[in-house]
Order: sequence, then structure tokens, then C-alpha cells
Amino acid sequence: MANHAPEQEVKDPACDPNNPISVSFEKVLKAREAIEGAIEVTPCRRSQMSDLFNMELYFKKEYTQYTGSFKERGARFCLQNLPSEQKKKGVIAASAGNHALALSYHGKLLGIPVNVVMPTIAPLMKITACKKYGATITIEGHDVVESKAVALKMSKEMGLAYINGYDHEDIIAGQGTIGLEILDQVPDLDVCIIPIGGGGMVAGTALAIKSKRPDVRIIGVEPEHSPSFQASMKAGRPIYTETMSTLADGLAVPFVGVNAFETVFANKLIDINDMVLVKEEFIELAILRCIELEKAVVEGAGGTGLAAILQGIIPGLEGKKVVVILSGGNIDTTVLDRVIERALAEDNRLVKFQVSVSDRPGGIGELTKLVGDLGVSIKDIFQERPWEKHDVFSVMVKVVCETRDADHSKELHDAIKKKYPNNHLIWGQLYDD
Repeated sequence: MANHAPEQEVKDPACDPNNPISVSFEKVLKAREAIEGAIEVTPCRRSQMSDLFNMELYFKKEYTQYTGSFKERGARFCLQNLPSEQKKKGVIAASAGNHALALSYHGKLLGIPVNVVMPTIAPLMKITACKKYGATITIEGHDVVESKAVALKMSKEMGLAYINGYDHEDIIAGQGTIGLEILDQVPDLDVCIIPIGGGGMVAGTALAIKSKRPDVRIIGVEPEHSPSFQASMKAGRPIYTETMSTLADGLAVPFVGVNAFETVFANKLIDINDMVLVKEEFIELAILRCIELEKAVVEGAGGTGLAAILQGIIPGLEGKKVVVILSGGNIDTTVLDRVIERALAEDNRLVKFQVSVSDRPGGIGELTKLVGDLGVSIKDIFQERPWEKHDVFSVMVKVVCETRDADHSKELHDAIKKKYPNNHLIWGQLYDD
């Protein structure tokens, strides 16, 4: 029987870990000139939240791009930079979201065939959108890592250019145009807070800002469940970092880009002490704050910068002029619904309690009147008789209600304790009863 050599893994020639590229500022300037008119110059306005945090807070609203994220910048520049023959053959990428959307849309505008390998976990709405833009979609792989291996193999077999969504040199340069716009819009900024996944946006944006304003402080933000860039910074090289499920799924990259890392590390664009990790509950709260105060819908990754401010993990911001990049707004409506409820609970505005009341006529009525008189809105109420062990003439009542704020919730809590003093009140996670 003939022996067959094992199939070798196809490498990405544009992202060689043995020869990483440090992107130049000149390339960012070239990208800006190349994509001018094809990409939105997104707003960067002073936020109504400025007074809440005692700082001059500005949001760079990248979610207002046509496909809903900053990814269009790099995708457009990369596609325009392809050799003529490659433009005819086309490109391929592996993505579950924003990179796929950006590449598909601008490929259609430029007449360049786009193929995207998407994992089985990719949202149906994003698959449909990519098809609408004319991309050829292959669904294969349990996650983006597996999809990437498939895409690289297809690129070799079909003669397609593989475009890494966060580490291709042209992608990084394209994302750097965000930094140039920020300098135009808020020229006297002190701090720029940037979400980090694979590193393309922070590498390009920080390079652009630091090249013209080396005194500006760059803060890199990752979710606690995916601390890949921070771990790599500590190691001094890109290393594999285990990730967990996170609301900021666009930032969940186990191995950061080698070119992105080289650009940041070689140019000393971020101090290791300015790399911060945010908790999931603050990402949820950031999304809620954007909806309520900015009238903006952002995805988890897009809200991480504000989440870091809400969590209070960045010292030295008071009195400063701070720009936060809201990188994207492509959040599934079903996820958004869950996030809003969880954020309201985190904000002490959606509370639940369990109390035993009289099962005789008027017993539950007294409870609901007490709640209503305080101006609290009951969302759900449940009665459970079989599990009331102490008194056959009592009923266990579970209530979910909405309050104005934490003080209002405390007022409700104290009123119920006073009304039912001999009751062991079970109250969400707000108070230890």
C-alpha cells in the first residue's frame, strides 16, 4: 500500500509570525487618500455622559458606517490595493460577522468576487446580508479558527487572495484612518480608548494618533473572557490565549495578529499598565447607557470602551478630554433584548423578590397596593402554594418589578420588610436578608 504524506496546513503569506510587519504611518496616510469618498467620516461628538464622569467625553461613532462597523475602512483599502489580476480572481476570508459584511459590500461596489467561509455559529442575519451583497458563502467549521483553515485551503486551490480581518498590512493601515479623523475632530484630546480583539484597529489607530500626537495616552480594552492582547504584551510576543464566551464576541480572538502586535509593540504605542479588562456586566450596562443617553445601538465589542469607564478601572481620566471608539453596532435583536433586561437588573432597576402573604381574600391585593403606591411597576407576579411550608393559609408570591433606580429599589425593599416583619424576604441579589 502506498504511503501518503500528511496534508500540510496552508499558511497566510501576509501574516508570517517569523517575519512580522510593522505598519508605517505613511501607509496610513496613503490609506486615507485611497478610501476618501468611499467610507463615511463618522461623527465624533461630545457625549451627554461627560458630566456624569467629570470628563470631556467624546464618542467616535464607527457603527454609523454602511455595514455597521469600522471594518469597512481596512476592507476597502485592501481590496483597492490588490493587483489587477487578483481583482479578477477575487478574495476569500473567514469571518462570522463584521469583516465578512465589510468585505462583501465593498467587493460588490468594486466588482471584485468575494468568498467568505463562515462558521456554523454565524448569525443567520449576517449570512443573509453577505449573500445580499453578492458574496459566495461557505458554511464550514465550528468556529472562526476552523473556518480560517478551510478558507486558506480554498485560497490556494482557487487562486484567491486570503484577507485576514485584523492582521493584513492593508487592513491595519485602513483602520488607522480612524485615528486621523479623531485628530481632525478632537485635536486636543488627552486620551483615546480603543477596543482590542485581534489588534488591527488599535495598531492602526494608535499609530496614527501617536505619530502626530505622541503625548496622547492610548488605553486598550479587552473583555475579561478574552485577554489575548494583554497576555501577549506581557509575554513580549503573540501567544495563544484561551477565550471564553463573551458578549463582545467580535473581540474573542485566541491568537492576536502578528503584524498588529509588531506594530504596537515595536512602536511602544500602549503601556502595559494601560491595558484593561472589562467584566461582562459592565459591557451590558454600557450598551444600555448608549441606548438611553446616546440614542445609539452598539454591539458588545463596540461598548467595551465605555464599559471600562463605567467599571472605574482607568485612573486619571477626570478633567481630561477622552475619545472612546464605538466600533460597531451589529447586535442581534434577540441578544439585545436579553442584554437590556440583564443591564436593568445590574443597574438595580429591575428587581425580584419573594415574600409570603395571606392567602385569604385581599392578601395579594395588599402587596400589590403597597408596590403600586410607591410608584413601582410590576412586570410579573407568580403564586406558589404547594411550597409554602409554614402556614396553610399563606401563599408564596414571587414578584419581578421595575423601579426608577437603586434608591427606589431600596425604598421598596424597606417598605416590604416593614409590612411583613416576620417574613424571611428573598430579594434578588441586592440585599442580604
